[in-house]
Amino acid sequence: MKTLPHLFQSNRDWAARTAAADPAFFTRLSGQQSPQYLWIGCADSRVPATEICGLQPGEMFVHRNIANLVVHSDMNMLSVLQYAVEVLKVKHVIICGHYGCGGVKAAMGRDSYGLIDNWLRFIKDLYAKHHAAIEAIEDPNERVNRMCELNVAKQVANLCYTTIVQDAWKRGQPLSVHGWVYGLHDGLLKDLDMCVSAPEQLPEPYRID
Repeated sequence: MKTLPHLFQSNRDWAARTAAADPAFFTRLSGQQSPQYLWIGCADSRVPATEICGLQPGEMFVHRNIANLVVHSDMNMLSVLQYAVEVLKVKHVIICGHYGCGGVKAAMGRDSYGLIDNWLRFIKDLYAKHHAAIEAIEDPNERVNRMCELNVAKQVANLCYTTIVQDAWKRGQPLSVHGWVYGLHDGLLKDLDMCVSAPEQLPEPYRID
């Protein structure tokens, strides 16, 4: 028994509206994709990457996971990154968290949520490192939001330390890594003033010769 006919109807309506507004849209979209951006963001359903950036399908390559983590043993993320950098030749990688992130908030607490606790451990380690400074913030929501920013900063660093990114720089390929945070309360993106475009911007121990 089919239980989601309304989604198929919504799809047909969307396709019809899109084709009416731009008859060549799907012809262009069916060609080779050539996005300039790779987005690594949270899987939160309220943060649709292309929509909040005002982009069209085909203009942004997207990878999402719980709390927008860059983990060096995550073959899914690394495969997306390698394809985006080496095949699609994206020029920008954007790591975007969002304020009020449930994953970050969970990592700051002591409750258990099952399997995901192992994934959130990466954020908990970061929280432990900055515990005193975070807990000095009086407003509990602001504490979470500050951790969301620190988490993005950490993931930007992790991404820049990968062989994929550093090999691109060694080839002379233009590639910049950015750290942003999205506000669910106002729909606006915040640039954390983190833009890394060369290995010289990295701490020396992490540079690959």
